[in-house]
Amino acid sequence: MKYVNKFVAAWVLLVVTVFCAGCSAAKPYEIPTETRAPEWTRTAVLYEVNLRQYTKSGTINEFAEHLDTLKNMGVNTLWFMPIHPISVTNRSGRLGSYYSVSDYRDVNPEFGTKEDFKALVDKAHYMGFHVILDWVANHTGWDNAWITEHPDWYTQKDGKIISPEGMGWPDVADLNYDNADMRKEMIECMKYWVEEFDVDGFRCDYAPGVPEDFWREARIELDKVKDIYMLEEDLGGQAKDNLEYAFDSNYATKVYETLVAVGKDSKSADKIKLYIPSMENNTFPMYYLDNHDVNSYDRTIAEAFSEDVIPSMYSLIFTLPGVPMLYSGDEIGYDRHIAFMEKDTINWTGSSCDYRDLIKELSLLKQEHPALGSDNTGEGFEILDAGNRNIFAYKRITDGDEVLCIFNLSKREQADIDLGEILAGGKEVLFSGSLSEYGRGGELPEQVHSFSPWEFYIISAN
Repeated sequence: MKYVNKFVAAWVLLVVTVFCAGCSAAKPYEIPTETRAPEWTRTAVLYEVNLRQYTKSGTINEFAEHLDTLKNMGVNTLWFMPIHPISVTNRSGRLGSYYSVSDYRDVNPEFGTKEDFKALVDKAHYMGFHVILDWVANHTGWDNAWITEHPDWYTQKDGKIISPEGMGWPDVADLNYDNADMRKEMIECMKYWVEEFDVDGFRCDYAPGVPEDFWREARIELDKVKDIYMLEEDLGGQAKDNLEYAFDSNYATKVYETLVAVGKDSKSADKIKLYIPSMENNTFPMYYLDNHDVNSYDRTIAEAFSEDVIPSMYSLIFTLPGVPMLYSGDEIGYDRHIAFMEKDTINWTGSSCDYRDLIKELSLLKQEHPALGSDNTGEGFEILDAGNRNIFAYKRITDGDEVLCIFNLSKREQADIDLGEILAGGKEVLFSGSLSEYGRGGELPEQVHSFSPWEFYIISAN
């Protein structure tokens, strides 16, 4: 009996070991430590679509008629502000905020139907675009069905569902991420748009308001469906841990604010280097000169940057390591605070500026030169010292491709700058400009060069 017990014990141990090994192999995932954005993001030029204001009708189908214009401008990735139905209960403004979602699995009838959106995504993919959706995970509108069906899915105080505290958003209700069922359904809703509509990723609104472990879980599940791109709205950089796995990019907000100050001559260009992200864990920032928040509530692109300044600033955000982003109307330097909760169609003929050719040329450079890829997989990004705080210079190298960028980010001439060491070796100007004059090619600057205001060079060192 003693020997029989030993045999049984050994057999049980073997079965348990094999079973546990099988369980381990069958786990949906091991906790990952990093991810990598899809390959297509290396040359991504992102465009934020304000669908309501883009055309007179504000519909999906009318917007689809403008895809050729965006394609010709060099845009290859579309970010749609939330397309979902907007809550009526406690609505702010006549039409309400995009970010007060009443149904995560439907399309706002103001814009069209789910069939319209599916046709748009299919057309965009056929034309070579990628499509990402704006996702609002921190809160819902007050007439979302979850409110009545699952009140425990929401944050409550004294037995009542509340808005996010301290945010000034009375039109939305705060979600409770201690609830596992709500988390599961939120992920299922995100998967719905990847599986049924083939979207390529998400820009996630107010990402720091949602626990990091939710975003990690969501990314794991979404990547099982498709290799996606995840962009987090993290304006203050308080959610850097999200970049360890869940997200590929976040907002380069401090760089934007510094560029505005440089453009207005209240900071020198050398301050930019203080805020360029280190790009660890295969992540990269999103650079911009405008977005829906700053446009509606702070300043327009025309208020932030004068016509003399914009060419150099666009050239900067297209050549730094990161993905450049344009907001609807930026291509014409639209000088209007676009209403957020009312109909306020962009007047596409209401500006004397037109930066579409500039954006096209910079987009082509990004496609043509591996060194200008968005991510940090190249051999190097190095900020160069030109001995002058207003001259911002750097080089990028990937797969033998080397690009050198030199900018006078100042409204004043910067005289007698010694570029001998920076310009050593064979060089060819790819793109250059000064003030509002810019274009392909140009003459190399002198070894000792005097830069006119806002003069810049993008140079091939191959």
